[in-house]
Amino acid sequence: MPTTIETKTNELCEAILKEIQTGGIRQRIDTFLSDATARGAYESLMSRGQALQEKQHHGQALDPAEIASFEQDRDALLKNPVAAGFLDAQEEMHELQSTVKKMVGKTIELGRIPSAEDLAEGGSCGAGCGCH
Repeated sequence: MPTTIETKTNELCEAILKEIQTGGIRQRIDTFLSDATARGAYESLMSRGQALQEKQHHGQALDPAEIASFEQDRDALLKNPVAAGFLDAQEEMHELQSTVKKMVGKTIELGRIPSAEDLAEGGSCGAGCGCH
């Protein structure tokens, strides 16, 4: 027999899934995943971005032409409606996750349902959230 927490968690998960479906998030992700051109451009750009970050992290100078090429490809990717829709959907998913983590974390921290003021105070979303 499920506990109250398990039952309510399942209800929350159902609400999250409904939000993902009705908000078009899932559709934008699926459209992106089925578009090999947009997906390839995205993966290539992410790879190049990581390589530039690693180079910079290791104290190596970045070539201005290398940066300009990356920025040009990034701008082109953002003009692709399928890729832009995917990036927006990713951001919406992150915001949804952050909201849930923040609400649950604040509830546990405060011992009550947080008010809008409690949530606006900033601070951490919880240990290891990685957003700060």
